[in-house]
This record gives sequence, C-alpha cells and structure tokens, in this order.
Amino acid sequence: MLSLKRRCQKIKLFAMDIDGVMTEGSMILNSNGEDIKIFNVKDGVGIELLHHSGIKTAIITRELSKIVTIRAQKLKINYVYQGINNKLAAFNDLSNKNNLKYEEMAYIGDDLPDIPILNVAGLSICVKDSIPEAKKISHYITKKNGGQGAIRETVNLILESQGKLTSTINSYLSSFKE
Repeated sequence: MLSLKRRCQKIKLFAMDIDGVMTEGSMILNSNGEDIKIFNVKDGVGIELLHHSGIKTAIITRELSKIVTIRAQKLKINYVYQGINNKLAAFNDLSNKNNLKYEEMAYIGDDLPDIPILNVAGLSICVKDSIPEAKKISHYITKKNGGQGAIRETVNLILESQGKLTSTINSYLSSFKE
C-alpha cells in the first residue's frame, strides 16, 4: 500500500466538493430561495497555491448555485461540474480531459455522494466532520472541519510532500510585488 507522502507526490489535479468541504455544510436560503454560502479565505489561498504549483483544480457538486460559479471564477478553478448526481462520471471526465490516471488525482469530500470517487482517487481525503463511511475509505482525514481550512491543510500536505511548498509560497508572494 502506498504511503500518504507517495500518494501526495503523484497529484496533478485536485478536485473538491462544495457543501461540507469548501463550506461548513449549512445551507442558508434567503427569501427568494437563493442559497448563501460562507467560504474560508485560507482555503481560497490554498487553491491559488495549487495553481501556482501547476496543479489543476476542479469542483464537483450536486448543487447548482450561482454562488459556486462566482467563487469558482474568482479562484480561477479549472473545471466546474454543478448539478452532478453521478460524481464519479465527472471525475472520469476530468481524468480523460487531462489524460490523467486516477492515481494522479486527489478528491476531498465528506458524505455519501462522494464515496464512489473516494474509492478510486489516488489521494482520497475527507474532512474531520465527515460521515464514518467516508472516513473509513479515505487516505487522509483532515484535522479541520469542512469550511474551516481543511482544503488549505490538504494543499499544504500535498505541496510539502512534493517539495514545492516553500517555492510555491515564494512565487505566490512575489506575484504581489509586480
């Protein structure tokens, strides 16, 4: 069985769920029936670090939300799959579009719809407050809950394992000097 570090070293694409992962999992609706989501800015910087390191990003969610579209555009997420009931089909599409093996792809989820991907991803991650079924099959369980910096924690783990964390941070910081 591959060690966690070896799994992290192979990652070229990082895919994530939204509700319960990028957010804490609460669903707030306004009087028009539109949802409101709260995102962690440290997770956002983590996603930017992935881009600086050359790792592509994707969102795969069953929800269909204008907020997700706006957040994905702001973070320049490479691929966004919304309103997807068969998340594994979307993960397979990412594999084909990028000519990647599953072992080169990471996925972070938290609940039953994520289990098919968690079963096949080269690096399967679930957040600390995930359901037990997800924890049982994941290669890594974050120390942080969903929406509380779990993505950033995982990004740091991947980049550190690849020997890129310091150089990626420096590259990211230098982009503000221009």
